[in-house]
Amino acid sequence: MVERGRLLAGLLMRYAEILEVYREKIDRLNVYPVPDGDTGTNMFFTLRSATEVLESRGLGSGENRGTIADFMDAGKAALLGARGNSGVILSQVIGSLCKVFGEEPGEEADLGTLAAALTRADERARAAVLNPVEGTILTVITEVSERAQELVGQGWKLAAAAPSLLEAAEASLSRTPELLAQLRKAGVVDSGGAGFVLMVAALCEVTGAEGFTDCPRREFAFEAVVPESASRVETVSAGPEDGIGPRYEVMFLLDSDDTMVAAFREVWAGLGDSIVVVGQDGTYNCHIHTDDIGASIEAGIEAGQPSRIRVTDLYDQVAEERWVLAAGGAGAPDPYAPESSEPVQTAVVVIANGDGIARIFRSLGVHRIVMGGQSMNPSTEEILAAIEDVPAPGVIVLPNNTNVTPVAQVAASLSPKEVAVIPTSGVVEGMSALMEYDPMNDVSSNLRVMRASAKRVVVAEVTQAVRDYRSEIGEVAAGDFIGLGSAGVVAIAKTAAEAAIASIGALVSEETEIITLIEGEGATPASSREVTEWLTFQHPDLEVEVLHGAQPLYPYLIGIE
Repeated sequence: MVERGRLLAGLLMRYAEILEVYREKIDRLNVYPVPDGDTGTNMFFTLRSATEVLESRGLGSGENRGTIADFMDAGKAALLGARGNSGVILSQVIGSLCKVFGEEPGEEADLGTLAAALTRADERARAAVLNPVEGTILTVITEVSERAQELVGQGWKLAAAAPSLLEAAEASLSRTPELLAQLRKAGVVDSGGAGFVLMVAALCEVTGAEGFTDCPRREFAFEAVVPESASRVETVSAGPEDGIGPRYEVMFLLDSDDTMVAAFREVWAGLGDSIVVVGQDGTYNCHIHTDDIGASIEAGIEAGQPSRIRVTDLYDQVAEERWVLAAGGAGAPDPYAPESSEPVQTAVVVIANGDGIARIFRSLGVHRIVMGGQSMNPSTEEILAAIEDVPAPGVIVLPNNTNVTPVAQVAASLSPKEVAVIPTSGVVEGMSALMEYDPMNDVSSNLRVMRASAKRVVVAEVTQAVRDYRSEIGEVAAGDFIGLGSAGVVAIAKTAAEAAIASIGALVSEETEIITLIEGEGATPASSREVTEWLTFQHPDLEVEVLHGAQPLYPYLIGIE
């Protein structure tokens, strides 16, 4: 007899090992050819939140069957550690398994128990999503759950049934492009569903199903459609011979006479790229990608007094993770701009990445910034901690990313405070919402005007394609710059500036009054001038604002309102 507690602990531990092996491939099952797929990573860190609890209780080896409290704590940890939409759904699956198996951890684990857990997981996962969409992980969970119920009715044993459940999972996953047009156009299957297939594969292993002894060596069907591309991990770690750009990131604070900064910028322009020099009143935050560390620092010495010098080897780190780690982790305060602790009626928590964007949000009255973004989604716990920490009985959360919104909503539901989430899809929408924010008004009053303000903004994002892609407006080749709007690809170009110009041209209307251009890594003074000069010539009546965001992976974020 296999006890429920031992089986569940073994399943989650083995699933974590398999998912870690495959998470990068799952990340690449992105609908759009952007360098920031994150489904596998989100699912892995969500799962690890649960397995770390099991390990701390001595359940990692399978020698201990555990207690009800152990599994309830593991399920709660998954919920608090959930990252992204896929992580929220997976947390409901893990929580359901922990609830059903963990209530009687010493009882025999059988197919009926598993079927009950999967049925609960199916119901809770769908309830956790505001608008459930077929052709996603939800469909795969449902069809595996239904297959488990069928096999229970036919009298199957758990070990014998596990391979049939895996077959059902892979068949369901292969059908996801038939149900979701975006997947069909991109030529991929649902990434979350692929992650769930690996859980069923882990089940085959831990139940001792015949032919399943080492899943990482097994060829899964979804691997055939994983795009071959230079992903962000592969690109950064490749090495100098691959021609991916300067090797080092140099950052420091510069105390300088303002008149010296222009000359300093010109020197740096000849030393590297991704240059950001932002500040005022004699203090500047400076950032450059370069192969010449010494010359970059010497230029700062000639211009003034550098301090807090930090050098990072870009071939050893992923771009966006670097920003989060440099900030001390998700939710960490900006070391150069303290957050407000003045008591208010309604406080605001935002999710953002990039030093410049964080500073902009602080200037707009934000109380807490949870550092994170498209490829470094914060967890439920990190957002919840920020909500609890702000000095206000009411809180509004601006996730600034559609993948972060479900996590923010879970965090809001767990807080005893009055919390509302405005589902902003980007930082420009978040900034627009804050234009109507009044800290002394209650949540409902702020929610009404902030939501309306956010909706007035049309957003676009410029990034570089990591693989070939057939879009609605034409063929995208790996290395092209693309503009992404709410409806998909709106521009294809050879440079970031051209993509920004084409994106604005596609989305601007007669009602447009303001264009906001937020510069990120990869934007240069010359490319920004190209965009602003085009705007001056083509749309002289528009107000144009250029901000330094320093966000990774996206040279330009654009707001049109």
